[in-house]
Amino acid sequence: MTDKKRRNPKQARAQATVNAILEATFHILEAEGLANLTTNGIAERAGVSIGTLYQYFSDRDAILAMLGQRQSDGIGERILEIMQDTSEPDGIRKVVRALMHGVQGSPETRIVLSDALFRVHGEGAIINHSKAFSDILQTHPELSFINRPESAFILTHAVICLLRAAIAESSLGLQSDALEDELVLLMESYVIALATRAQVQLTN
Repeated sequence: MTDKKRRNPKQARAQATVNAILEATFHILEAEGLANLTTNGIAERAGVSIGTLYQYFSDRDAILAMLGQRQSDGIGERILEIMQDTSEPDGIRKVVRALMHGVQGSPETRIVLSDALFRVHGEGAIINHSKAFSDILQTHPELSFINRPESAFILTHAVICLLRAAIAESSLGLQSDALEDELVLLMESYVIALATRAQVQLTN
């Protein structure tokens, strides 16, 4: 079955089926790991036939990618809320916390979902978040010092990529609170440096 012929889960019943498949996938990942995750097992746990599962998903990776995308979208919405609310104190720390703690599951589950998301969608997995970030910058004159696409790229990719590395290198035993502090320091230092550079350029 081609992707064009797959059902689009717009109706409530169809959406409930997709939700059941995603929930079953998450529970199997948490309890048994990726090695024991099969489409047959997912269908059985979700209470649907394997044929029904394949009406919505082409393979296991497609299920994992959607599960990862949903979690990513939830994080993105929270970050946009933080950025849009100028009354939010300590915004950078809240953004870092959203990225660190917004994805559910064990470190193993988180890296599986992240890998599937990037494998299926490539850099498009975070391009939408980057575009949304750039759009918000246009509505905040006080952030006009972030005036280069390269700067926006670093701000939207640095923490995500470092967190992916931290999950993949769990043997390092990095402490969550200490890692949060270091990531906040990194981002705050970069933002201050951008503002300083913009001020120097204005005075020259």
